[in-house]
Amino acid sequence: MAASTNRGPLDPGPHDREAALAARWRRLRDGVPPALFLLACAVVLAVALVGIGWVLSKVVHDDGIGRADAGLSRELAGDRSPELNEVTVFTSEVGGTLTITGLAVLAVAFAAFAWRRWREPMLVAVAVAGEVGIFLVVTMLVDRQRPPVSHLDEAPPTSSFPSGHTAATIALWGALAVLASERARSALVRNLFLVLAFVLPLLVASSRMYRGMHYLTDVLGGVLLGGLWLAATVRGIRLGVAHWALRHGGAGADHRPWRRSAVRHG
Repeated sequence: MAASTNRGPLDPGPHDREAALAARWRRLRDGVPPALFLLACAVVLAVALVGIGWVLSKVVHDDGIGRADAGLSRELAGDRSPELNEVTVFTSEVGGTLTITGLAVLAVAFAAFAWRRWREPMLVAVAVAGEVGIFLVVTMLVDRQRPPVSHLDEAPPTSSFPSGHTAATIALWGALAVLASERARSALVRNLFLVLAFVLPLLVASSRMYRGMHYLTDVLGGVLLGGLWLAATVRGIRLGVAHWALRHGGAGADHRPWRRSAVRHG
């Protein structure tokens, strides 16, 4: 009963936009409405980021924005120290592929076995996997060169725009903060994850710039990618919850364990 009176961030209300969209798509099969919604969001976001990246790399590269970008990179490179070089190895890898992938797999597995519902593990999986997919499309089409300074890391074959490390950190830790808000009873735990969702991306973004791997506009592009895709993912999950409840017996249907409801539906 508590879940119906104290709605979490993944619980759509009867008057929310997700509920209205679910009603419009009521005849579609389970899972189709959120898939269509997220696909549309991914296409729009990718097109917008490709446009921004193309302008940065082709139009304003030698103008004021481009010179400011390069100037900040040179200033950061000039302020390097052995101590910061060592520290930023670790803070940069907070958003590395292996770190993000490992934590995401653990989070998905934990959510699946702890709560036995599809919404929590799906939130993490879609947030991280979708961010990676959009990032790869954008970076392939933009192909922006890295900053004109010495690189402290081996440059990957992907474009400088956007910062994948920054976007992935926002997607993962933002999703975990949403889960904490949804499921954690302790305010301390909820606030801790909320702080991590803001602090860790800042550490990763500043480390990637310090190490010469990204311009400021690259990490801002990563912030847009990670933040907007996370918001779209939350909306997509809410749409899926509303659609399931509409088709399977009212507001409480989305709270049934997936195994039981899958057997009943099958």
